[in-house]
Amino acid sequence: MENVVRLTPTLKAVAAAAVLIAATACGSSDSGGSSSSTGLNPPDMKAQSKLGKTEGQVNLIAWAGYVEDGSNDPKVDWVSDFEKQTGCQVHSKVAASSDEMVKLMKTGEYDAVSASGDASLRLIASGDAAPVNTDLVPNYKDVFGDLKLQAWNSVDGKAYGIPHGRGANLLMYNTDKVKPAPTSWSAVFDDAATYKGHVTAYDSPIYIADAALYLKATKPELKIKDPYALDQKQFDAAVDLLKKQNANVGEYWSDYLKEISAFKSGDSVIGTTWQVIANLTQGEGAKVKAFVPKEGATGWSDTWMLS
Repeated sequence: MENVVRLTPTLKAVAAAAVLIAATACGSSDSGGSSSSTGLNPPDMKAQSKLGKTEGQVNLIAWAGYVEDGSNDPKVDWVSDFEKQTGCQVHSKVAASSDEMVKLMKTGEYDAVSASGDASLRLIASGDAAPVNTDLVPNYKDVFGDLKLQAWNSVDGKAYGIPHGRGANLLMYNTDKVKPAPTSWSAVFDDAATYKGHVTAYDSPIYIADAALYLKATKPELKIKDPYALDQKQFDAAVDLLKKQNANVGEYWSDYLKEISAFKSGDSVIGTTWQVIANLTQGEGAKVKAFVPKEGATGWSDTWMLS
């Protein structure tokens, strides 16, 4: 799942660089046998025991802003130094959704992907992501410990990639059109009719967890403990809440550019977002603010995974 980390308002997003994973992707890999004692049984594959001969280039699939070479902003460029240091040329494709990332990885044309939790387990299960020997990545020791060997990027203690960041799914609103300033997710659920036709929501099944998180706080009788582990009654309640919300949603977004455009035009005035989207939307002159509501928030965690 993408939103595997529940974040409270006081928990800040962290990121740790593990750029040498791309150097590993530039090389070759060997294969072997392994097995899993968990419910998830990926194809038998062995992590590389050593770095292979360089191919001279690496093809990446990434979220926007993850592979910056200075073409978007001359001040933001970490690709050029990497290419100089390694002699490995970086080619990247920005994907708009986890579904697109999974589809692209299945083509076999890409070496690595910055997969979120709602893509990573699919890639592991299908054999489109390989286990990684973290001993070959010196910077692995610098990665925040709580991102390593989690349920969305490992199987039976075996790492399937290098995690590099996490963040909260925020509530963003137009400060001119949404008054008073919201404090709760109720603004897009129980009170969504106030902004009928101008509410936006994330277009993915993982958004069910956002509804479950809200119900956890507002419907204690459901006894929801984990918004990602629901019994049938809890699941049905979350789906019912989303069905009610649907009547007030003007647009569901998966492409971050579409959400930016909708908030700039005024088509959307309130809805779920990511920090990078809020930053870009503010940078383009829209009067918006993003925050973690009082109920807390779901979150995302991304992992660089090798084909």
